[in-house]
Amino acid sequence: MSGPGASNDALLASNLFSVEGMVCLVTGGATGIGLMCTQALATNGAKLEKVAQLYKPSSGKGQIIPLPGDVSDKAGCQKLTQDFSAKESALHLLVNNAGIAIEEPLKFSNNESLDFSSAESISQHLLQADTETWLKTYQTNTQAIYMLSACMLPLLAKGNETFRGYTSSIVNITSISGIMKTPSSGQFAYAASKAAAIQLTRNLANTLTKTKIRVNSIAVSAGKQTDIFPSEMTAKESADNNKSELPEAGKGLPAGRPGKDEDMAASILFLAGRGGVFYNGSILTPDGGATLTNPSSM
Repeated sequence: MSGPGASNDALLASNLFSVEGMVCLVTGGATGIGLMCTQALATNGAKLEKVAQLYKPSSGKGQIIPLPGDVSDKAGCQKLTQDFSAKESALHLLVNNAGIAIEEPLKFSNNESLDFSSAESISQHLLQADTETWLKTYQTNTQAIYMLSACMLPLLAKGNETFRGYTSSIVNITSISGIMKTPSSGQFAYAASKAAAIQLTRNLANTLTKTKIRVNSIAVSAGKQTDIFPSEMTAKESADNNKSELPEAGKGLPAGRPGKDEDMAASILFLAGRGGVFYNGSILTPDGGATLTNPSSM
């Protein structure tokens, strides 16, 4: 408060975390983490397909618009940008959420004969990996962030012109697998791709400082059944409501439970709203304390 009669309205949660009127694009937003983000932003306009039928905003303020596309290569990102531009003239928030984990056969828990005291045993296990898996994992989890962000920059810049005191932003959904010193239960390509995505977040944030477009990351808890947000990727399936469940998840965390919709909603709304405009190049870790109890670089 700067003087008698000054208003504290700017400090109201409704102002700090409101995304009303903002145009948002979430990739991979039909299930799991993406669905959590889409629901949180739906009050004001996240866009994805099946979600539009299942989770229409109850407040009536928002709109979810289906926009199918493929972000796994440059041409797909360019096509998605063209399709988006035909609907909207500006973008306020891009959430790069689409990701894959396709190393299930390489998980340590799936190989009872693996002897960690034997270099030969570890070598044979690791060499089950193939080049295609590594390339596809990086293509979706890292390259897609780079390509779609690059394509959307002009639209994000236009978003800066529509809200006073606000700057457009990119939020990359990464994983604490890219921070932990353990190899994501044997998913080396996945962990490495997420570490690369975290570094890419910092690289883009630094590059875009003069454009006033911010870039941050939410590194979600993922990997073991004790420290994950249930999603189609980790549960291997989703119900008719596009939700996934893992009954035993979260019991090994200091939080004592898995991540919930509201945990992810709080993170994305914080970075998306005016309350997050001072954050740039930051990595949020809503992990229930996983990085406290496991070796990590945090």
